[in-house]
Amino acid sequence: MPGARVASGERVTLRTVESEDVPFLQRGNEPELRYPLGTPVRTSKQIETAFEEGDDDRFLVCLDDDAGSGRVDAEDVDCIGVVSVEDADWKRPELGYWLVPAVHGEGYGSEAVELAVDYTFRTYDTPAVGAGAFAFNDASRGLLESLGFTEEGRRRKFMFVNGEHRDMVQYGLLRTEWRD
Repeated sequence: MPGARVASGERVTLRTVESEDVPFLQRGNEPELRYPLGTPVRTSKQIETAFEEGDDDRFLVCLDDDAGSGRVDAEDVDCIGVVSVEDADWKRPELGYWLVPAVHGEGYGSEAVELAVDYTFRTYDTPAVGAGAFAFNDASRGLLESLGFTEEGRRRKFMFVNGEHRDMVQYGLLRTEWRD
């Protein structure tokens, strides 16, 4: 069941991930998500271990009508994705995100990543935040660029994804560039 509300926008809410949410996190194994992310297939136990041992800030992207900051019943929340802030306590934070395919192209990702950027700059004293997207992932690259991220570089043949080596495009956003 999704945890406490961390941030809310017009249509989505970021909620803390709880151990009961591991089955939802495992949706990241679905090929239509896994290939654009470049992630390996992981068992629910591997995901649970990563969740328990990780110190990244990971949030569920939810559609709900909760006006309060507390917990809600699981049946009142529709989880549609995950957004994470990695390595924020020791280097430039890196954003990661995915949404279930049924909601792709509806603007939920932009709103969720925008909330995550706001959260990062409010929570951490970092001058910048980064994110990466595969060169073939036009939707993810467009999302980052629409929020003001600047292409900073390209890691050529970075990862073997879906049968071939793919380039990773690295993006960055300075605190001074982020809109108030």
